[in-house]
Amino acid sequence: MAADLQVLIQKFQNLSEDDLKEEDINVFLVTCQQCLEEEQLTAVLEIIQDGKNQAFIRSTGWNLIGPITKCMLKNEPGSDKEKTCLQMIDGLAQLCIPKEILLGILEQIEEATGDLISRIILPLLQPLQTVLLKLGSKKSYSVGLSLSTIHSRISCLPVPYTVEQIKEDKHSLCRCCLALLQFVQPFVDLISQTTDITKEQDIQEMRKELLTFCFSCLKFPLLTAQLKLAEDDLDDNPFRSFAEGIMGVLLSLGESLPKACMQHIPKAESLETEEAVPEKETYTAEAVAYLSYLLFVHHIGMDNFPFVFGPSFVLKSSMEHIDVLLKRTEESVLSKGLELLEHSLRRVDNESLHEELLEIKAVGQVIQDLVKVMTLCPIEHLRKKSLTMLQLLIDKFCVEGKYRLFRCLLKTSNHSGVEGYIIHNIKNQIDLALKTDTQNRWFLGTRLTPLLHMVLSLPEEAETDLLQNSDRIMASLNLLRYLVIKDDEFINETGVWTELHKIEAQFLRPLHTGLSMSRAHYEAEVKNTNEKKKGPHSKTLCSVSAGGTKLPDMTPAMQLQVLQSALFTFDLMESVLARVEELIEVKLKSAPEEKIGSSKDV
Repeated sequence: MAADLQVLIQKFQNLSEDDLKEEDINVFLVTCQQCLEEEQLTAVLEIIQDGKNQAFIRSTGWNLIGPITKCMLKNEPGSDKEKTCLQMIDGLAQLCIPKEILLGILEQIEEATGDLISRIILPLLQPLQTVLLKLGSKKSYSVGLSLSTIHSRISCLPVPYTVEQIKEDKHSLCRCCLALLQFVQPFVDLISQTTDITKEQDIQEMRKELLTFCFSCLKFPLLTAQLKLAEDDLDDNPFRSFAEGIMGVLLSLGESLPKACMQHIPKAESLETEEAVPEKETYTAEAVAYLSYLLFVHHIGMDNFPFVFGPSFVLKSSMEHIDVLLKRTEESVLSKGLELLEHSLRRVDNESLHEELLEIKAVGQVIQDLVKVMTLCPIEHLRKKSLTMLQLLIDKFCVEGKYRLFRCLLKTSNHSGVEGYIIHNIKNQIDLALKTDTQNRWFLGTRLTPLLHMVLSLPEEAETDLLQNSDRIMASLNLLRYLVIKDDEFINETGVWTELHKIEAQFLRPLHTGLSMSRAHYEAEVKNTNEKKKGPHSKTLCSVSAGGTKLPDMTPAMQLQVLQSALFTFDLMESVLARVEELIEVKLKSAPEEKIGSSKDV
């Protein structure tokens, strides 16, 4: 077949491009393809490199990109045959019409799937770069098309997460990322070396295409990639190198980091004009959020970020980005949102955030995000981290800010554990107010009264599910016990003695009734379960609900344990309730009736 190819090419050497017939071209291409299939690679390479064939190869060579790529994939990476195939493609890139070779290469990349994605992209990047640089002054569209095509394919690859996965780099995503940095560098240099890009339309367009590519890379793969790994496990994390490289490209392109980080990224449905669409494509919410993460958590690019912005301003500006990250469900992204929130809060002094911050929509969203992660996330360390971040956020607010934050959480959290935690914080603030001589007394007197009524009440009075609300109820009882002990009935700084009748009507009496009803119900269930346990179906699985939640099917013996645990919870509530009522009775008997409830003016 190689001999047939030589005879055929000699026939075409003396013909001009205009003299070539379609059937001649087809015969040549079929013959070349057969040579490639039979791995007679040297014959095809010699024809491409022979200067006598330049005219013919120029007009037909781009059709060989596909067959050569297919042949390359049949051979091992780094083998002599693969190198020969790449020499052919490099030769075609030098000889053929650049736009035709460009389309030929992009077609191969676009059709790549699975493990072939990196197998095709990595060797074709160099000839693709060669072709793009040959396009002259009108190359911005082609550069953008190439980058978007490549990025769309590598986006199909899974992101390695653990140290072992990154070291193995099974799908070569890490190699592709680092190779892309080298691929874009000549185009970045072209822009950075242009003195006034406003006078050159194509340079402006290319800058925009490169910016779009950079922000696409921030979203994938970097958004879900691990930058912080155990020391000594991976000396050179390729994702960190890629992140630093992307940040370097942004700076070389003249991108303003403060402007990028602190701009509002509208959602797609809020865009009203077509002119806004390209901007949306460049700056996506996830990409800008990750840019803030790189800056404020890993300090990548921080040398180019001005320090004129105060910690409170940076925190406020970062809230929208934190919200974007916390709304995702992936462990890697959620952890980045929590890290960004932590680093933003750590720079702020305790009790320095004003209550007006709570009026910003993004701040409220972040607070709700933290509650959702704390209560719904299946990953334990993220739930614990969210709780720590909520407490850190509470600590940073001024007294009035804490007060408003507590009211907000009590109204919106709809979770007994969270409500119990907030009530514990309220108790701490009351204790602090009683112990310190401060002018800001939001947790004493008449200001505290609305908060007390929110806390010392049952959501559905006596019908409240006591098990489901046990954390909140126990925290409320402990708060009331503390108030009765610490606040003297003659001084009444907290106002608890003034509101005692309402507290008894809204909380204590309904709780008594609810406990009696719940105990009777669960004791009846225990009796029924004991009978089942003695019967012939003692091993049969049955369903049971506790605290309003349907539990997995269990045997009567297992069901009995659950019911006894519920009765123990009721015993605990009754014990604390009895102690609170005993303390109230003792204090009321010891004080003259006319002096009780005369709240101190605070």
